[in-house]
Amino acid sequence: MNILLFGATGMIGQGVLRECLLDPDVASVVSIGRSATGVSHPRLRETVHADLTNYALIESQLTGFDACFFCLGISSVGLTEEQYTRITFDITLRAAETLVHLNPGLSFVYISGAGTDGSERGRTMWARVKGRTENALLRSPFKAAFMFRPGVIVPRFGARSRTTSYRVLYTLSRPLLPLLRRVFPNHVLTTDEIGQAMLLVARHGAPKPVLETADIRALFNQ
Repeated sequence: MNILLFGATGMIGQGVLRECLLDPDVASVVSIGRSATGVSHPRLRETVHADLTNYALIESQLTGFDACFFCLGISSVGLTEEQYTRITFDITLRAAETLVHLNPGLSFVYISGAGTDGSERGRTMWARVKGRTENALLRSPFKAAFMFRPGVIVPRFGARSRTTSYRVLYTLSRPLLPLLRRVFPNHVLTTDEIGQAMLLVARHGAPKPVLETADIRALFNQ
């Protein structure tokens, strides 16, 4: 299986990249992003690309993939709806529109978030934008498209957020996370579980296209 990965330098993307490179069935991983991951592996090829809304110059490098794992994202804190839309919706859809023509057999797996508003009409800005993004991806003519909506995410195996406030929050809450996971198992996922689950749906699909935390955990029991 050949994987195209967006957002490999983020916390979730770091975990997903690790699981892809550990999986013997993954023949190659190509990472697309504005900066390099710093990871060296014989099955990893990195493409640093500054303009994530235009892929004309690198289209030749975007063919031959079985799945795209789109982990690129940003917090909405401090952003206007226009700014958040440009990053969350526009960048995602430009990538999807390019890939759907170059890889007609592609499965597209998108990291969204718990609380996403699929109606696109709710009061919470980020949830509306995420919902609009999900709906556009689900309408795209991919072989398959799956929306992952994780809630609390526990970074493991060296994965860390690039956002300072998040790193501080994870450090302070780390002693409580194992307890939280035991008490609320259907609300907590680790970065490695997310990566493994993305690989599972790329191979075998899923019972439904939009997967909440409990649905993602249930994939391991199929």
